[in-house]
Amino acid sequence: MSKPTPISGFPEWTPAQRMIEQFVLDRIRATFELYGFAPLETRSVEPLDQLLRKGETSKEVYLLRRLQADTDGPAGDDSLGLHFDLTVPFARYVLENAGKLQFPFRRYQIQKVWRGERPQEGRYREFLQADIDIVDRDTLPAHYEAEMPLVIGDALRSLPIPPVRIQVNNRKICEGFYRGVGIGDPEAALRAVDKLDKIGPAKVAELLAETAGASEAQAKAALALAEISAPDASFADAVRALGVSDPLLDEGIEELAAVVETAAAHSPGLCVADLRIARGLDYYTGTVYETQLLGYERFGSICSGGRYDNLASAGAVRFPGVGISIGVTRLLGLLFGANALSISRSVPTCVLVAVTAEEERPASNRVAEALRSRGIPTEVSPSAAKFGKQIRYAERRGIPYVWFAGGQGDEVKDIRSGEQVPAAAGEWTPPREDLKPLVG
Repeated sequence: MSKPTPISGFPEWTPAQRMIEQFVLDRIRATFELYGFAPLETRSVEPLDQLLRKGETSKEVYLLRRLQADTDGPAGDDSLGLHFDLTVPFARYVLENAGKLQFPFRRYQIQKVWRGERPQEGRYREFLQADIDIVDRDTLPAHYEAEMPLVIGDALRSLPIPPVRIQVNNRKICEGFYRGVGIGDPEAALRAVDKLDKIGPAKVAELLAETAGASEAQAKAALALAEISAPDASFADAVRALGVSDPLLDEGIEELAAVVETAAAHSPGLCVADLRIARGLDYYTGTVYETQLLGYERFGSICSGGRYDNLASAGAVRFPGVGISIGVTRLLGLLFGANALSISRSVPTCVLVAVTAEEERPASNRVAEALRSRGIPTEVSPSAAKFGKQIRYAERRGIPYVWFAGGQGDEVKDIRSGEQVPAAAGEWTPPREDLKPLVG
């Protein structure tokens, strides 16, 4: 077999990086459960009409096709795609299982998703997301929108990563403002403003004219709104100073102020009101979130989401929700690329049990079993080589301890310090910091 060619955008971590990823997932999962979110996993595929129903996603969806057509196969297989986020499949799950769920329904979901984007640093075609959502039947109180940043702040604060700043806006502010100044297509205006960081104010002004029918004065007003940013509720005064009035605008200001003030009381500096944040997906209707990793702002958001009122509905029954998603692979890819995360050893093993001779391997196996029964990760030496060679094997793998079984009593050696002491497999315990690899 010839040497395979790597496929860009489909990351494969080293064992050490995978252990870091698992550590990160454990911390995130623990925080989600502290806030009462229950686990859920949905299928990887959805009907194309559902995937393409909301937002500018048609260029990103991977189709599911069988290599050979089968006329007797399941109907509809030719119209399936891999999900590009976890919100659309979650909304479908709620609709299908509404009669079995208790509302408000709080769930977390940690799964891979697929997007046909151009691969680049921190952006992949296959990646892992960690989502939380809260949905209710018919109405969802706005206070849940204020809860989202608290959960994410606690989850990311539990990790050995740089601080984050969550940028929040409310699409009601934008839509109400655009209506107030007379822009005919508020949704098109939102999509245009969402590109502000990518193409700059001049291009956005042109896009507002082309797609939303905005005049020069209207485009100037929309850009003035997008420039407003504040770490507290003072953003409201800046919006009102622009002299635009609309009931939806007032509602959005009130809701966004509650989000910012709640976050400030929980964790000062966590959130900032930033009125340029719009989010490109059409299904968002209220608060929207984007999260910057400080020092890595140029790479964009590592965690985003928002309020949605119309994504899940069945007849006259609606299931409004709010959710936010951590781009786990994106976050780790940026930090791995900067060598900003490390782990104390590249294997889980804490103890290597030496083998005196091959006929004595059963004795070494019994020691290993005794240590494992007490939760100490242990492996047995692959060969009965000289002890020096077995110690070097442990050193190469980063295993801190080597165990020597003997007829006069066992001994364990810390190969970093050289200290060797008598030990019994049913009693000896390594220091807590050596039991499992440490991420830093």
